[in-house]
Amino acid sequence: MMEPDGSFKDKISFELEKNATADPECRHVGMLSVKTANRSVEDALKMPDPVDLYHGLLNEGEVACLFADSNAGKSIFAVQMGDSISRYRKVLYVDCELSEKQFQLRYTNKEMGYRHVFSDNFYRAEIDPERIGVQHYEEAIIQDIEFAAVQTGARIVIIDNLTYLCNSSEKGDVAGLFMMKLMALKKKHALTLLIISHTPKRNLSNPITQNDLAGSKKLYNFFDNVFAIGQSAQDKRIKFVKQVKVRASEYMYDSDNVIVYEITSEDGYVRFLHKGYGKESEHLRDKSEEDESQVRSYILTCHREGKSVREIADLVDRSKTSVHRIIAREKQKEEISVAEGVPPGDVGQVGHLGQLGQSEPVQVHGKSGIRDDFVFEMDENHCF
Repeated sequence: MMEPDGSFKDKISFELEKNATADPECRHVGMLSVKTANRSVEDALKMPDPVDLYHGLLNEGEVACLFADSNAGKSIFAVQMGDSISRYRKVLYVDCELSEKQFQLRYTNKEMGYRHVFSDNFYRAEIDPERIGVQHYEEAIIQDIEFAAVQTGARIVIIDNLTYLCNSSEKGDVAGLFMMKLMALKKKHALTLLIISHTPKRNLSNPITQNDLAGSKKLYNFFDNVFAIGQSAQDKRIKFVKQVKVRASEYMYDSDNVIVYEITSEDGYVRFLHKGYGKESEHLRDKSEEDESQVRSYILTCHREGKSVREIADLVDRSKTSVHRIIAREKQKEEISVAEGVPPGDVGQVGHLGQLGQSEPVQVHGKSGIRDDFVFEMDENHCF
């Protein structure tokens, strides 16, 4: 068979010629493997079903994500998962958060003389600062994680955390390329990957959603499984775990059935102690006027940054109509302030208009103002 030259036509001819001599039900066209749907199902039936590695939160062969706010116990929970899985599988925990001494102190009770004994199947790796290179850092660290997994024989890899692997995760193109590299790594060595990430400071009155995951939305789209740790408003020691996305397994822990834990330390082992199950709403703080004011302020900030109504609505978990109404009211305040000679810096303060909210339209420069009870019909991507 002749090798193709550099032309597109010759490359296509080469692929067709190659497929003619191969399995007629499975064709390879560049990066694509093409089969009938029936053949795909038949081939998949020969493979073992994914194994549940940790109480329905992580399945074998997934690229999963665990995220939470700062000091919510992400690392504690991730180590606990790795420790449990390592009782029957080899696990590599890439710790970019704690030094070796800090890790030791977390799992040692100095007063009682206890220390937690991990399985010898549980490997821990940390970044050596003297070996960090400035150029191609992200590619190098992924490659080093690959080598470490191969050398230890670990097929479950927990990476704590995403920031150290992808410094520009908020940029869509960078995040997408990074996730494709992780997917390639997973397929190459049949790995299960759990990536720890964080969320910007969130309002404890709101349910946890996909919008709380820091970084580009492309990250979320690539993950097979996403779950989060929430802080209970009842008690700082109480945490709850909620599934945000599942692709192949059962949706077990949604807002009506979150897992409730209490962080405790026994015999030198800081861990999440299972307390039962409950509704997410039971652990949310009652909304106050201050919370609503913060939401309105955030909406206006996003609007000034040029974000569309749809984007803002997704970020604050509100309807597009609600977001549109808040922005429109602000525009109305600005027009009135200009008419009254109020300095621009005073615009937008809560309560400034006094009589706004009345049912009759307000006249501004001869034009009818915006009524509170008016429901807008608008382009979902419209920016004022």
